[in-house]
Amino acid sequence: MTIRRAFADLSVGQVHYAACGDADAPPVLLLHQSPRSWAEYREVLPLIGERYRAIAMDTAGFGDSSDGGMPASIAQWARVACELLDALGIARADVVGHHTGGVVAIELAAEFPDRVRGLVLSSTPYTDEVFRVARAQRPLIDEVEASEDGSHLAALWQKRQGFYPPGRPDLLEAFVRDALKVGHRVEEGHRAVASYRMEDRIGRVTQPALIIRATADPFAAPHAAELLHQLPQARIVDIEGGMVPLPDQMPEAFAQAVLDFLSALPS
Repeated sequence: MTIRRAFADLSVGQVHYAACGDADAPPVLLLHQSPRSWAEYREVLPLIGERYRAIAMDTAGFGDSSDGGMPASIAQWARVACELLDALGIARADVVGHHTGGVVAIELAAEFPDRVRGLVLSSTPYTDEVFRVARAQRPLIDEVEASEDGSHLAALWQKRQGFYPPGRPDLLEAFVRDALKVGHRVEEGHRAVASYRMEDRIGRVTQPALIIRATADPFAAPHAAELLHQLPQARIVDIEGGMVPLPDQMPEAFAQAVLDFLSALPS
């Protein structure tokens, strides 16, 4: 199935997205983790596109999307996502988010409830005060100091290697490509997540929700139970052995979990 890529002219400038499936099919918007891009869903798009109009956007400031010089924030990224729906003539969509994308999806559902039918939160953290304090005490996740001999590229690889499956250098290569593209902004997504007051917003989310827990993801798996507590209308599905790069690590299992959930939603 063909993936078609395009740009939309939005308030921040040109925003890039990739789409797959019938333009008349029900739309599904997919939001990526930081500092990745739409390419995180490259293998997922055709699977979801068999039944839906699957659209994976580059968050403002990531991939090939402009940030318009605006400060990075979850609220800003959700607004731009809603602008993309407007530009594509989509009144209402199901929204899938992974890691940072899941946090953006929660804000999108909270701020623009009429635009979101159902919500899939994959490896999504619950960002309350405890989370913010813990994150402030940890070292930077992806930032490395540039070096003339290029050793910072190996350092970037090694920082992520323990959270990626062995024998899959292709997944780490994809991460490094996206991280290099955003350059000095590589930590912006993590900072935006760390400053987001989800505890003040999640109570506004009333849409049906699926929480995907990648069991081997130490960053996000522990948050699934708290998300379920905060979203009583949600349910959890475990993907055994799933790690940080879940959508491109296990695209079939990921897509099947999404499709099973979406197919059970009321029209």
